[in-house]
Amino acid sequence: MAKVSTEGKTVEEKIAMAEEISRGYFRQGLNCSECVVRTFMDMHDSDLPESVIRMASGFGGGMGHTKNTCGAISGAVMALGMEKGRDPFESDDMKERIQKLQGEVYPIFGEMVNEIKDEYGTLICSELSDPHGDFEGKARKKNCMQIIAYCAGIAEKYANK
Repeated sequence: MAKVSTEGKTVEEKIAMAEEISRGYFRQGLNCSECVVRTFMDMHDSDLPESVIRMASGFGGGMGHTKNTCGAISGAVMALGMEKGRDPFESDDMKERIQKLQGEVYPIFGEMVNEIKDEYGTLICSELSDPHGDFEGKARKKNCMQIIAYCAGIAEKYANK
């Protein structure tokens, strides 16, 4: 893992770093979801193993290349979970577990996803990519790289809330 120091950086600087790092990973052949998750792992002091990036692999291309929910958005949700997710076993009480989800977890994740949807008008890979032609074409790849960078940056923004 290529850990980067974010110490002393403003949130805006961290967002810009996340955007640039994620673009670099896309250029190296990582899929959309892997780019966002890997960037987040690089920027945050995570005790997660290197192999965690494998969990993001199947979300690329809108989940297994089905062009459903955008993989960069799924990656942003997974990435944010590293900082804002819950440990469901920290309480033995089912009601407390549910309250934490509804009161602390879902609101911040929902706010982030809604901000992404407001930016692009959709969360669906095909709707984001089809206007740019062939899925293997340069225009689509350029569009996806921009979305990946945005999602990496927005995950960083919400991690700092």
